[in-house]
Amino acid sequence: QVQLVESGGGLVQAGGSLRLSCSASGSISSIPSMGWYRQAPGKERELVATITSALSTNYADSVKGRFTISRDNAKNTVYLQMNSLKPEDTAVYYCKLEIAWEDTWWRASDYWGQGTQVTVSS
Repeated sequence: QVQLVESGGGLVQAGGSLRLSCSASGSISSIPSMGWYRQAPGKERELVATITSALSTNYADSVKGRFTISRDNAKNTVYLQMNSLKPEDTAVYYCKLEIAWEDTWWRASDYWGQGTQVTVSS
């Protein structure tokens, strides 16, 4: 059974930085895609950034130039470095990993982390 463990959220002043991490455990064959999403109160969940196994990245326009997504395949971990944070970045941040298991390596499914709160004060 997979476990996704997120960490790194917290309270920071505008202009500050935070680094989120999300690690997966289990008998994993591959993780083709990793990503971060966020959901602010009263709003729908939105994509923040994604990264493929080929290290191709995609960012929401609102975070380009401020956030950086990266991954460590040996640790089955994805990171989100968030700089120049703004109050509008306040949200619960979720990681999503597309995981293929060793015994079903030809098929990947999406798994979500539990979410971590990021609050940016003005």
